[in-house]
Amino acid sequence: MKHKISIISAVILIMSLLLAACGSIVLPGQVQEEQKSPVAALPQQSKPSASGGVVTSLSGYESALENIYAQVNPSVVSIRVVQQQTASVDTTGQTLPFFNMPGFPNFFGSPDQNNPQAAPQYSQALGSGFVWNQDGYIVTNNHVVSGADKIEVKFNDGTTLSAKLIGADPDSDLAVIKVDNPGFTLTPVTVNKSSDAKVGQIAVAIGNPFGLENTMTVGIVSALGRTLPAGETTDNGATYSIPDIIQTDAPINPGNSGGVLVNDQGTLIGVTSAIESPVQANAGVGFAIPSTIVNRVIPELIKDGKYEHPYLGISGTSLTPDLAKAMDLNATQRGALVEEVVPNGPADQAGLHGSDRQVTIDGQDVNVGGDVITAIDGTPVKTMDDVIVYLSDHADVCQKVTLTILRNGKEMSIDVTLEARAAQTAEEQQTNPNTQSRAWLGIAGLSLTPELNNEMNLSQDQTGVLIEQVQAGSPADEAGLQGSYKPVLINGQRVLIGGDVVTAVNGKPIATFEDLQAFLQNTQPGQKVELTILRAAQQQTITVTLAEHP
Repeated sequence: MKHKISIISAVILIMSLLLAACGSIVLPGQVQEEQKSPVAALPQQSKPSASGGVVTSLSGYESALENIYAQVNPSVVSIRVVQQQTASVDTTGQTLPFFNMPGFPNFFGSPDQNNPQAAPQYSQALGSGFVWNQDGYIVTNNHVVSGADKIEVKFNDGTTLSAKLIGADPDSDLAVIKVDNPGFTLTPVTVNKSSDAKVGQIAVAIGNPFGLENTMTVGIVSALGRTLPAGETTDNGATYSIPDIIQTDAPINPGNSGGVLVNDQGTLIGVTSAIESPVQANAGVGFAIPSTIVNRVIPELIKDGKYEHPYLGISGTSLTPDLAKAMDLNATQRGALVEEVVPNGPADQAGLHGSDRQVTIDGQDVNVGGDVITAIDGTPVKTMDDVIVYLSDHADVCQKVTLTILRNGKEMSIDVTLEARAAQTAEEQQTNPNTQSRAWLGIAGLSLTPELNNEMNLSQDQTGVLIEQVQAGSPADEAGLQGSYKPVLINGQRVLIGGDVVTAVNGKPIATFEDLQAFLQNTQPGQKVELTILRAAQQQTITVTLAEHP
């Protein structure tokens, strides 16, 4: 399985990952004063004695946890998001069944069976977050607030305030929201360097599992350096990865997403984000986005609303002994094998070579023959994850890096100037298509793929944007555009089909959602546009008057 890196980097997925959605801060340039750990000060062993040594040790441990909770809990918030949904109507005018949006499992408000045009339906989800600074900025996971029409933040004293989205980065699964004029002093979390985390250290999670607010669970740091997939696969097949993930056995459940993972000093080492579990609940394997990434991404989201990831433009895998032998290399050789080079990307412009042939290993066809990256700027590379980590932690957009590679068994160096990774991902396109647009259309959709075309009985080479949902009261709704209603499974993912397909705007072909997004970027509220659509495979033209985003 391919690694698509930062880059385009693919992650070898050996588990099914389920999104679990559902102090003073250390600012850049400041030096955090070293604190004495209340847990570290405890006796290493507890043995019964006439003087009550066991009781004393247990009491000290309890006291330490109480202090951590008292210090951190005021910084942790509960987040409730609401998204309005619209029932679709088929070509005969019949109202079609309602289906929940992914990530919003707690659907509420039953439709009026006697009135298909009854009040709009809504879905909601619950998550966690924490106070970043006293200006009202709150940090959470992108998957908690992505696509939300309404965001509410509840503080530990019960105060509930409306919040607005400031910036989001699906590729690190982080987002910033903001509350205005809370009327009381906010308590920011103190942020640590997750590079200080060590396996075996105390790990404390505080969040809102299953909506149970202000819940603390305790465990240890189980492992470091894990890699998680970020967001969804993009239209060109790319997937991105979040490196340096912290693994913990501190119980994490749906609703903990966006909450804190702190050490025994009560300082943030990670943002709880995902779990591995066959039953969608804690199984002792939870994951947190490290604070090193948080410290890089969040200030940029507050400043610019986005974060630019350095992009290399390759896909590949870690070199194994079998792959090395197939390339006539020493079986002990390690590195990152380049399988594909993105056309016109930084690696392509620098002359990096992808794999040129396939061999069969253990019954599987695998790519071999490409360049093998063995170092970046002198830092050894043993796996593809090493490339991901280096670009995430040490590289910036427009920076020149030197790759040490093996080509046909000979070592050489190549300089590559990194670019910015494409900002828009499939997740952004599907759930919040108008985030950056000046004018508002009011749809959520997907770029057509051969698999979608096959399910909808369209030509395999048909291009366009499948409308998945139409927001009630939006320009698209008023113009009569129809969303999807029929659930199908494509590559194991549940997708709704059957909606209108936008193929052109004002006569200009629309091949992908990015094309539609780019068009909206250059329009103004009040402007009329003509959409060419396919409805039940028949071409129609619909005029839509764009509006200002609510």
